[in-house]
Amino acid sequence: MIYKKLILLFLFIIVANANDIKLYFQNNTVNNAQTALLFLEAKNISEPKLTLMSKTKFNQKFYKNKFLDNSYYALVPISYYLSPKEYKLIISYIKNGKKLFKSIKLKVVDGKYKSEVINVSKSKLKPNKQKAKRTKQEYIEAMNIYKAQSDELLWNEEFIYPMNSKITSHFGTKRVYNGFLKSYHSGTDYRAKTGTNIIAVNSGVVKIAQNRFYSGNSIIIDHGQGVYSCYFHLSKMYYKVGDSIKKGQVIGLSGDTGRITGPHLHFSFRIGSVQVDPLQAIDILNKLANK
Repeated sequence: MIYKKLILLFLFIIVANANDIKLYFQNNTVNNAQTALLFLEAKNISEPKLTLMSKTKFNQKFYKNKFLDNSYYALVPISYYLSPKEYKLIISYIKNGKKLFKSIKLKVVDGKYKSEVINVSKSKLKPNKQKAKRTKQEYIEAMNIYKAQSDELLWNEEFIYPMNSKITSHFGTKRVYNGFLKSYHSGTDYRAKTGTNIIAVNSGVVKIAQNRFYSGNSIIIDHGQGVYSCYFHLSKMYYKVGDSIKKGQVIGLSGDTGRITGPHLHFSFRIGSVQVDPLQAIDILNKLANK
C-alpha cells in the first residue's frame, strides 16, 4: 500500500512540475503527408524531445526557437501512409535534474488525394538489374543524408517558391504507371520549359548534386534541423555538394532528365527524413518565422 502511495506522489510531482510549461500546436489537425508545428514554451529546461505514438514510433527533437525567447519548436512530419485518427505525442525534457513528461494529441485526417494515369517507356518504368542496383544505392545515400539532422538553423527569413509558374501536378496524387498503381506523387510539379531558372527556396547547404535514375539531375539543399528541399529533372546544375546557397539564388535550369514525360520542375520536401507536402511545409515554416 505504501508503495502505491509513493508512486502516486511521484506521478503527482511530475505532473505538477510539467504544468510550468506551455505546449501547443500551430494547428492540431493535419492531413496525412503534412507537417504539424508544435511549440513548447518553458524556462530552464534541456533536452526536449517527442515521440509520436503509432505502430512505428516517430521520435523528434525540439529545437531552440530563434524567433522567440524561452521557446522551442518541433516539426512533426506525418507519413503519407499513417492511418487517419487521433494520435498521442509524449514530450520529455529535463528540469532541475529530473526527467519530466507531458502529452498532447494530434488529429490526422485523410488528405483525399486524387489519382492520375502516366504512361512511360518500359525501360524507365522498371529498371534492369544494373539500374535497379543504382537506384537502390541512390536511395540509401539520400536517406542517410535526410536522417542526419544538423542542430544549426541555416535560414532566418521566410521561404519562397522555386519558381513562378502553373502547378501541373499536385503533391500526393496517386500515380498509376502504365495501368498499375506504383506510388504517390512525392512533390509538386511546376510547368517549366527546358532552360527555365530554378531558385533556392531558402538558404542552406547543397547535400546532393548529381544525376539520378528516377529524378535525373537533382539538387538537394539542407536548410538545417532536418529540413530539406529537393529540385529534380534539371537540365543544368550550377552548384556542387558542400556549396552554401542563399535564398533566391538560381541553382540550375529546368529540364527533362530522369523518369519523366516532359520538361518540368519536380519540387519536393523532406522533414525528419519523411516525405511531406512541400507547399504546406513552406506555409508552416513561415508561420514559425512569423511567430
